Amino acid sequence: MSSLLAEDVLLDIKSFLQNHDDFLVVSHVQPDGDAISSTCAMGLILQHLKKKFVMLNENEIPKKFHLLQGAKQIQQYSSKKLNQTYKYVISVDCADFARMGKVTQAFSDDVQILNIDHHPTNDGFGTLNFIQETSASTTEVLNDIIDFLNIPWTKELSECVYTGLLTDTGGFRYSNTTSKVMKLASKLLELGVNANHFADELLEKFTLSHLALLEKSLSTLSFAKNKQIAWMTVTLEDIKHTNASSNDFEGLINIPRNIYGVEVGVLFKQVNENQVKVSFRSAGKVNVAEVAQFFNGGGHILASGALIEGQIDTVIKNVIKELEKKIS
Repeated sequence: MSSLLAEDVLLDIKSFLQNHDDFLVVSHVQPDGDAISSTCAMGLILQHLKKKFVMLNENEIPKKFHLLQGAKQIQQYSSKKLNQTYKYVISVDCADFARMGKVTQAFSDDVQILNIDHHPTNDGFGTLNFIQETSASTTEVLNDIIDFLNIPWTKELSECVYTGLLTDTGGFRYSNTTSKVMKLASKLLELGVNANHFADELLEKFTLSHLALLEKSLSTLSFAKNKQIAWMTVTLEDIKHTNASSNDFEGLINIPRNIYGVEVGVLFKQVNENQVKVSFRSAGKVNVAEVAQFFNGGGHILASGALIEGQIDTVIKNVIKELEKKIS
């Protein structure tokens, strides 16, 4: 997005936030660090603007993100009965309408959506869209909004923006770690963010159930196309046996991708008997966003995902077949 076009959109965002009230802030199902921290950051922005708002997600927020201001206030749709629908919705870090899940049932028929995102596959589903494909995280996009609106940089807001950067760059290791990202991170550290504490809590520590899940999934490690494709599988039985939560899946996808010679790593997670969540990670040569889109998913060139209907064995066969076409 050009600087002139971005400024026009930022002016529209300023008008949207100033002229309306009673907002619903949402993100994608099974929220990751960027989704959660973007939700919290938007909540702090609205709080400064003295606006009424509710933060909502289809799924529970992992406890490790409770170190962020506002994370405990993100309501889980299934456990909270809302007594109204919302006309003014702010969607953060969500590439398409369907990815918001069941929370869309809380939207009014005449809903107006402010869509803030960084995914290149975002289809512009909002009434107003601010999509910065070159940004490493949605919190980096929010940084532009914060500065444009002259929102004070409190320590709490800084921690939210930093968390999105930290998690979506894999601890500043992925190829989306640009000089702009590092300059922003440096600014946030100067504002009081404890980098060591956030890295330790969000990237290093894991639960015993995560360890048990890792053991189970490693036993399923498989290869195709001269070991250029590697994948692991997690079944409903595995999840039940290990008592794993959604948070325990974090990082599993990196195991197959990080093997020498592997171009694409895949994690197949059985959601129910006829639905599988598929996560893709590319070493650089394969655009996995294209593969995800083929299965009605989306994401980034190097990291994407899809929710696919079908029994797990069939889904694995179809996905690997499609991936093999991408590797010469």
